[in-house]
Amino acid sequence: MFSVVVLVSGAGSNLKALLEATSNPMFPAQVVGVGSDKASIALEHAEQFRVPTFVVEPSGFSSTEAWAKVLLSNVEYLKPDLVVLAGFMKILPANFVNALSPRIINLHPSLLPEFRGAHAVRDALAAGVKKTGATIHIVDEGVDTGKILLQQEVEIPAGISEPELLTKIQVVERQQLVEAVRMLASGELELAGS
Repeated sequence: MFSVVVLVSGAGSNLKALLEATSNPMFPAQVVGVGSDKASIALEHAEQFRVPTFVVEPSGFSSTEAWAKVLLSNVEYLKPDLVVLAGFMKILPANFVNALSPRIINLHPSLLPEFRGAHAVRDALAAGVKKTGATIHIVDEGVDTGKILLQQEVEIPAGISEPELLTKIQVVERQQLVEAVRMLASGELELAGS
């Protein structure tokens, strides 16, 4: 069975969608662990589905690299085929990324390469564009620069607020994540060649 570890920082709506999908015995992947950089609501979703969780808080370490080394050991212990960053809000250092690449993917709320970084929704609204979207990409050492696996457009209606647009994008992200994991598990989508 294709195994997935999910890293989260927040409420975990994408994680919950993936847990619901993988609870179907016909789905070709299984979430084997959920990790976070802090206590979060998302961990409660994992516990409801009886998925093991772990927390590695950066504040307990002398450097980002030292923190990432312990985070990596927790991930590697579970031997996942894929690591998903689903609302994980820390930039991971090279020692972590290189150990897992290209088996690590991220969800981003824009049509990359447009609007990279932590404020993609705000930046899209400020630019006055008529559409944005959701992207799943392989994580590399850059910020939102890895190979794009899936993208879907989201229209930006006139007068929409940042929270409203984010909610609209998150609906797409949940479907997109489930589909990406299904396609990777079944071999319809490949991580190689990034």
